[in-house]
Amino acid sequence: MFIPSVHAETDTEALLQFIHDNPLGLLITGIPSSMHDFLQCTHVPFVLDPPSQNEPARLRAHIAKQNPQVKALFETATKDTDTNNSAPEILTHAQEVLVVFTGNHNHYVTPKFYTQTKPDTGKVVPTWNYAAVQVYGKLSVYYDSRRADTGAFLAKQMRDLSERCERGIMGFTGEGGRAGPWTVEDAPERYIELMQRNIVGVEIEVCKVEGKVKMSQEMRKGDREGVVQGFAGLGGETGRAISELVRERGAMVDRVKGV
Repeated sequence: MFIPSVHAETDTEALLQFIHDNPLGLLITGIPSSMHDFLQCTHVPFVLDPPSQNEPARLRAHIAKQNPQVKALFETATKDTDTNNSAPEILTHAQEVLVVFTGNHNHYVTPKFYTQTKPDTGKVVPTWNYAAVQVYGKLSVYYDSRRADTGAFLAKQMRDLSERCERGIMGFTGEGGRAGPWTVEDAPERYIELMQRNIVGVEIEVCKVEGKVKMSQEMRKGDREGVVQGFAGLGGETGRAISELVRERGAMVDRVKGV
């Protein structure tokens, strides 16, 4: 990802918070395979385990066992299993993988919003405002749900992801008169067991994380104010959110410059 310094987000805590707030990621792999495309990608929501004193941050997810990305991985991965059992416990991918997270709010920016430069010189062009975080890491896949470690991983993953989304995204907290969250235990146990047989657990050890917030902060102050007002005038959740982000990022640039 091309990240000009003015757009770079270098605060690791802020980058991890971005992932927590925008959990749907695009898992991208390059896997030599005799039957499947070299480049594969899957949209999947992740649970983020923050770093501890002795452990790096990790991403957890689950995807369909029939996904071509999983099948390609199975062909080439190192298998952590004993010689008497053909079903692997864990598949380890030798190469780094990439996960891309994109913010909820992005939008086309019309040159008409540039109220300083457009009247002065007309030297303006359209652009697109957005925010994104990229994670590079080492991938392990928990493959066989009948084995203890994989079964435990999948059970925890499903519960943690449901809890995060039900409470944090849907707001089903069970407090203040709101409905309580859906839980895995609400579904029949046998049904969950069958579901687990058809998915694999994904764990990514985070090796590098980088982010870009492109919110018109590179523009002149008058142009930024025009973008702020332009998006505020659009209304709606996205218009209001981008208007505030442009104002926030512009103020950060001004503080750095001592303006």
